[in-house]
This record gives sequence, structure tokens and C-alpha cells, in this order.
Amino acid sequence: MSSMEEALNGVKGNIAWAVTSSGRRSQDVELIAVTKTLPVETINEAVGLGMRHFGENKVQEIREKYERVSTPVSWHMIGHLQSNKVKYIIDKVCLIHSLDRMSLAKELEKRAAAQKLCISVLIQVNVAQEESKHGMAVEEVLPFIRRVQKFKQIHVRGLMTMAPHNDDAEAARPIFRRLSELKEEISQLELAGVDMDILSMGMSNDYMVAIEEGATMVRVGSAIFGSRTDT
Repeated sequence: MSSMEEALNGVKGNIAWAVTSSGRRSQDVELIAVTKTLPVETINEAVGLGMRHFGENKVQEIREKYERVSTPVSWHMIGHLQSNKVKYIIDKVCLIHSLDRMSLAKELEKRAAAQKLCISVLIQVNVAQEESKHGMAVEEVLPFIRRVQKFKQIHVRGLMTMAPHNDDAEAARPIFRRLSELKEEISQLELAGVDMDILSMGMSNDYMVAIEEGATMVRVGSAIFGSRTDT
């Protein structure tokens, strides 16, 4: 058994434990393997181990890797997305996790319309109000969604957040709980064209807590692939 397979099995086991402890089903949580800075050979190894969902932080990496992965996979744009780079990935990603401003929404709408696509997005929320992170404040989310729901090519599927890094995963629990509460608040409004079926939160250091608080997608990199010098 390779080190990657062993690590991946460990992550899956942790996910199964967290899902069970929170009274949910294993199919309720999707594991997104974060592959930023990793070579295609490593991604292909992960594909061989059954992984099909991969997250990238940079447009350039998606473009470079898209055609070189051995099996068709689902790509997720999980990093900050510049409006002038939307055109390069609009037809390559299954979900954009980081919609956080109207200028980006307008560009997504324009580019998706040009290619007759409907693009699925998550609203990035900076629950902790960290200056170093992108995303909108909790109180800005609903007014923003009400504006975006008028766009014909954009399908809002839920919310995303990143908790402040902390060696104690429990420190992230209030952040994840607040996002989960916000998701439920918006769900109850039953806004036309808006679904709140995805909650993307939790990374290598806190994904189990995120699952316990309702995450439906966790973005895990180093716990599968090992530490990287840029993370």
C-alpha cells in the first residue's frame, strides 16, 4: 500500500466516523482532494485510488492539468477567482466555490451565456472577518444572493468558508456552525433559482469538525498528499 493510499484511507475513515457521530450518511459528504502545486502524476495516482473530485486554487493550474489527467474528473475552483480569468475555466469546472463580489458574478454570467452554460457557484463567506481572506460578511450574503438570483446563467448552490488556521480544530466549530445556520436561514426563504444543498467547509486540520457541523464538501490536501512548502 502506497503512502497516499494509506493517507487517503485514513481520511475516509475519519470522514465516516464524523458522519456517523453526527447522525448523517456517508453519501452526504463529498471529499475534494486539493491538488494545488502537485504534478499531474500525483493526481493520476489519486485517480487510480478512486478520487474523482479535485480542487485547485489557481486558474493556471486547472488549465495546465485539465487535459493531462488520465480519467475524466470533476474540477472545483476553490481559490480567489479574478474576473479576467473566468473565460479560461468557465467550461472546465463543475463548481466555483468562491463567488464573493458582483463584478465576478457579472463576468460569470457573461461568459456562461456566451457558451450557453449554467455555472454552479457557492458564495464565499468570511465568517471570521479575517482581513487576510476573501469572502463577504455574513450580513451581506442574503442581499447579494437576491441580486444574483436574477442572473439566468448562474445557479447558487450554497455557501463556502475557511476558518482561521488553528492547531485546535475545535476553535473552528463556531465558524462552521454559523455558516450552517446561515445556510438554513436562506434555505427557509425558498428563493427561486437558489438551492442551499452544498456547504463547503473544512480542510485538513478541521474537516471532521466541519462535518459534525453540517459540511457537505470538505477540501483536503495535506492530509492526503503530505505537507507542501507553500501551505
